[in-house]
Amino acid sequence: MIISTEIKRLVSALSERLIEKEYQLATAESCTGGLIGAACTEQEGSSAWFQCALVTYSNESKQRLLGVQADTLLSYGAVSRETVSEMCVGALNQEVDVVVSVSGIAGPGGATEGKPVGTVYIGWQKKGSPSTINRFNFDGDRSEVREKATTEALKGLIKLLE
Repeated sequence: MIISTEIKRLVSALSERLIEKEYQLATAESCTGGLIGAACTEQEGSSAWFQCALVTYSNESKQRLLGVQADTLLSYGAVSRETVSEMCVGALNQEVDVVVSVSGIAGPGGATEGKPVGTVYIGWQKKGSPSTINRFNFDGDRSEVREKATTEALKGLIKLLE
């Protein structure tokens, strides 16, 4: 993946805030497939603030690695506010201070009624605080949806740390 200038700028701003606060970051990613983590680790010196990226593409891995409840997945689906919230909680178990979680439908298939291609839920959470979950509806092909989700995930982390 070629990392855009905007994403590099966002990672640089994020790293400054994380270093200033002496925070560690983890990502819990589904539809982005590790792109947020890849963008973060492209930054020189990211080992000072980046702990891990958990790519939990399947429902089974969301349950096993992040503790997402089977009932949540059955009731609301993988692409939901509830699942992304539980993904945040699971990522915080990695002994970090701040997390971002993402689950969505990048396409071209996978759309369901009420959840068209481009539907992405992103969650952000600081240790000791409740999560913030937003739903996005991105336009574009699979690559564009994933890049837009990565961009919004980074913007949200920066906002969380302001």
